Amino acid sequence: MIKRGINKGLPKPHQAKCHVRKNDLVVVIAGKDKGKMGKVLKVFPRRGRAIVEGVNLVKRHTKPSPYSSGGIIEKPAPLHVSNLMLYCPKCKRGVKVAKKFLDDGTKVRVCKKCGEIIEPKE
Repeated sequence: MIKRGINKGLPKPHQAKCHVRKNDLVVVIAGKDKGKMGKVLKVFPRRGRAIVEGVNLVKRHTKPSPYSSGGIIEKPAPLHVSNLMLYCPKCKRGVKVAKKFLDDGTKVRVCKKCGEIIEPKE
């Protein structure tokens, strides 16, 4: 039997892993917006994509409706997470991250260059 539908070709929910989270500060390392920084608004781990504020803006032409006026709206489109790096405030650039356990048993992400703990800004 051939599977058809929205989940075709996507990993199972428990297998989808992503190095970025919502509210992380990231740097774009490839594509038309290379070098730009922004906050992650939403993450789609199964698709391996994330929406970053002010990056990969696309224009959407909308018709007027009873709820909104029509026109051309700019909104951010999803980027692949392989084109994003977490921003380290101490190194002042995008860095690779490692996972580390603290003394109290909590798992945190740390910068591989300087060892600084990277936590998302609320």
